[in-house]
Amino acid sequence: MSFSDFFWNIFTYDVGIDLGTANTLVCIKGQGIIISEPSVVAINVNNQSVFAVGLEAQKMLGKTPASLVAIRPLRDGVISDFDATREMIRYFIDKVHKSTSKHLKVPRPRIVIGVPSSITDVERKAVIDAAVSAGARKVYLMEEPMAAAIGIGLPVTDAQGSMIVDIGGGTSDIAVISLGSIVVDKSIRIAGDEMNQDIVNYVRGKYNLLIGERSAEDIKLKLGSAYPRKENRSMEIKGRDILLGLPKVINISEVEVREAIMNSLNLIIEAISDALEETPPELISDISDKGLYLTGGGALIPGIDRLFSDKLKVKVNIPEDALSSVVFGTMNVLDDINLLDKVSKSDTDEYF
Repeated sequence: MSFSDFFWNIFTYDVGIDLGTANTLVCIKGQGIIISEPSVVAINVNNQSVFAVGLEAQKMLGKTPASLVAIRPLRDGVISDFDATREMIRYFIDKVHKSTSKHLKVPRPRIVIGVPSSITDVERKAVIDAAVSAGARKVYLMEEPMAAAIGIGLPVTDAQGSMIVDIGGGTSDIAVISLGSIVVDKSIRIAGDEMNQDIVNYVRGKYNLLIGERSAEDIKLKLGSAYPRKENRSMEIKGRDILLGLPKVINISEVEVREAIMNSLNLIIEAISDALEETPPELISDISDKGLYLTGGGALIPGIDRLFSDKLKVKVNIPEDALSSVVFGTMNVLDDINLLDKVSKSDTDEYF
């Protein structure tokens, strides 16, 4: 360890961030996950100041007065609003500092951020600039499939193939990994947000009922499934009648929700199939033996492993902490500087 690293280890905390479209998870080296909040920012439109971030801002989605707007600054896994993203990252770093201030640490961390594998150079620079502006002294970007694979303990540096499918809020990242590198890489902007929109469109088309994004997310969490189950559950949903403009209440069933999201699920299956076709034969044999690994929020959809296995003819594994795999991966590499240098991209100098 260099003197510089030794110095900073005394006075600051290294931070891992899963900067997700729907939720942001933050971990501290040696302490685990300390923040898990929605990726939402509420802005005062009169002076462009940040009014709220995270959980408080999420409560305002669709309910703000004219002077406030609640936004999700990441769309489809990438930054759509740089200023809001910078303020959100700063908020989370400040929150880390406040939660650990009793230890007299200062907020100048090295930060490892999980990003979609399809991120462009422009988007990459926006993430780095946001983190540096928020107080990071050094920023590492790590592709989410690699972070997820490390987070669930796959042997990413070995000479064997591992397939990871990370279904997040904005993107589904598919990768085959061997010898510390991504051999086959596919990323599609079909994931949890698209499924929410599927539900909005289904309810609108079948019932002439207009519902919001948060309502669709709630329906997905409560009734979403990828494979028929014994009990066809249902729930009451409320919205606005498109024809009359008045409040309206309907019941929607699990079968209907599954029908609504099935097109998105099939598109993800198609992308996985394409990735398998591009995988070298030597690595395909490893995947055939071990199966593929599903992570991210999409992995929690009941029956998704069975659906994918039936369609792809390969074993599908869902790890216990599928939702947190990316942030666990960023945390794990902070404990292994050699692995961090191998699997991530350090795009900044060190700022003192």
